[in-house]
Amino acid sequence: MPKWGTVNERRNQLHEVIRLSGMNLIIDDTDHPLIIKVASIQSARMQVYFIDNDDYFQNRLQTADENGVEYTDNDERAIFYARGVLETVKKLRWYPDIIHCHGWVTALAPLYIKKAYRDEPSYRGSKVIFSLYEDDFKSTFSENFASNLMLKGIAKKDLTTLKSPINFTTLCKLAVDYSDGVIQNSEHVDQEVIDYARSLGKPVMEYTPPERYADACNAFYDLVWEPDKSGDSEASE
Repeated sequence: MPKWGTVNERRNQLHEVIRLSGMNLIIDDTDHPLIIKVASIQSARMQVYFIDNDDYFQNRLQTADENGVEYTDNDERAIFYARGVLETVKKLRWYPDIIHCHGWVTALAPLYIKKAYRDEPSYRGSKVIFSLYEDDFKSTFSENFASNLMLKGIAKKDLTTLKSPINFTTLCKLAVDYSDGVIQNSEHVDQEVIDYARSLGKPVMEYTPPERYADACNAFYDLVWEPDKSGDSEASE
């Protein structure tokens, strides 16, 4: 997850993972250092890895600042976050069956996984699920957004959904294009995105109350993964 400014490093005992940090990601011809931090949730025996960068996340909130003014570089933050996560998973040598992307900041991950990283062993058999929330943004992304997100393996024809102006709806539709399933994670979301997913024949899990969410989500994972359980041995390895 991003190391939002609201995450207290001392209280949650975050520390930098030197062996994973140190890479520079180039966005709009500028180098941005990738810093990886980790913390543990003892009760769940789980580690949480944080994507950090002094310009994009350190001491900054999610979509807007303390005064409600949206950050003008939210587009670059989304690019940095998605690429940072995927590079970190490669370094950790994880081979996920299901990659569950939550919210607008993850919206570029499905595109990168299915195009730029499609031949990487870590992602070769992965299924991607995108969760849509009501945490939208009102501003539009810069005119350079499409060119800034480009990586080897991505062609202009892969971005036909990104018609100007690039706003929250457009960005989430791009995520839907390259996802294997979509979950409505908030009771009230952009219905245009849900309708778009259904028009493409994507499996959609409707909003489910918290007390039933875990079971519903596990069943949805099975639904999305099922086609490759048999008949595609490479994807199942």
